[in-house]
Amino acid sequence: MLYLVGLGLFDEKDISIKGLETLKKADLIYAEFFTSNLFGSSLKTIERLIGKEIIVLNREEVEEENIFFKEAKHKNVALITGGDPLIATTHSDFLVEAKNKGINTSIIHGSSILSSAPGISGLQAYKFGKVTTIPFPDENFFPHSPYLAIEENLKNNAHTLVLLDIQAHKNRYMSVNQGLEYLIKVKEELIGTGQDVSIDENTLAIGIARVGSSDVIVKADKIDNLLNFDFGSPLHCIVIPSKLHIVEAEYLIAIAGADNGILQEYY
Repeated sequence: MLYLVGLGLFDEKDISIKGLETLKKADLIYAEFFTSNLFGSSLKTIERLIGKEIIVLNREEVEEENIFFKEAKHKNVALITGGDPLIATTHSDFLVEAKNKGINTSIIHGSSILSSAPGISGLQAYKFGKVTTIPFPDENFFPHSPYLAIEENLKNNAHTLVLLDIQAHKNRYMSVNQGLEYLIKVKEELIGTGQDVSIDENTLAIGIARVGSSDVIVKADKIDNLLNFDFGSPLHCIVIPSKLHIVEAEYLIAIAGADNGILQEYY
């Protein structure tokens, strides 16, 4: 049997009772943390909770070697990841491959940033459009696609959840500030090519940090005002709102510290 177990959002306390029971009875536990991670807990903390060793796999071992399939033919094997195992991962492919190999599977879902961030932003979930991710750029890699995805959502009067790059193996976690700087740089490049832009320093944004923790931050303001705001330790994400319902605006004022004068043009 192969169990895909989601650990939830922040620390070991987010693991569901079903997930905890599954891990305690598993013969082997593998983990991948390159697509998601529990920033609030160490591997040793999780091991102490379940009373077993966890074998951490790298990307090649997970996506190419699939070493857990060999064991799952004869043992109860769990593959764990932060968040939910079927969101922001390739794990749906594992269900197909396990089916083809005659291996039984079971999914233990966990809380996900794709549902929790829109919720804590105070914006209505059904008004969100396409999700996009801002990557860490390098010399030959600086895609405009995140910016363009937000623009397309705004044209359709839809909010955007912007995920920020995680490179856990390098201990690199993109901050809200870095993500917003990325968007402004794209804006400048597009202007340089003569294109019209709709997202700039005056655009309303919501910075979110450490969803699921006791010190979660939700801060709404113009991008220019958020660029130097200290959101603290990871993990971070961004929401770019479209037109606001009055209830959404009231939430941003009361909970996210937004200025009513800034919001008025959004509803």
